[in-house]
Amino acid sequence: MIKAKDVISRVETVPEGFAGTTVSSEMPVTEVLPRLLDAPGRMVGVEDSGDILGVIDQSSLLEGLGRMIPARDDSSLVTVECAPGDYSASRLSHAVEDSDAHIVDLWSSPAEHGRIRVTMRVRRTDPTSTIHNLERYGYEVVDSYGNESPDMEVAWERLLALNTLLNV
Repeated sequence: MIKAKDVISRVETVPEGFAGTTVSSEMPVTEVLPRLLDAPGRMVGVEDSGDILGVIDQSSLLEGLGRMIPARDDSSLVTVECAPGDYSASRLSHAVEDSDAHIVDLWSSPAEHGRIRVTMRVRRTDPTSTIHNLERYGYEVVDSYGNESPDMEVAWERLLALNTLLNV
C-alpha cells in the first residue's frame, strides 16, 4: 500500500511557517485525496513524530495514484450501474469469469438516483463477450473501453487501404 510519505512532492518544498492541513506519514494515499481537495492551496504537509517531512501537492498525489494502477495492454475497462441491492462483487466476478476473463481491478462509487457505479478492468482486449454476460446477469453497462474495438479495426483497415493507394 502506498502511504503519504511515498508521494511527497519532489518539486514543492515546505513553505516557511507552514500551518496548513497535515496528514500522518503512514496514512494510505487514498485517504489523502479528500484532505488535499479541501486544503488551502491544494497542499498538505506530511508529518512524522511532530516533524513535517514535506508536502503533497496535486501533481505528486496524481503520480502516486498512477503508480497504484499499473498499465495493462491486455485489459479493457467496463463500467456498469446497478441498484445497491443488486451490487455484489462476487456476482460481478462470476459474470466476468463466465466470459473467460478475469477482473484485474474493481472500483465502486455512488451514481445518480441512488445507484452504484462499478468500473472494472478485465483481462480481455475485446470486452464484447464480457459486456454481453454482464447484461445477461442484469447489470446495465454504461461505458466500455477495449484495446481492440470494431472502430479501431475499421480505422486500421482504412489506414492500410490508404497506405496501399499511396504506394501505387
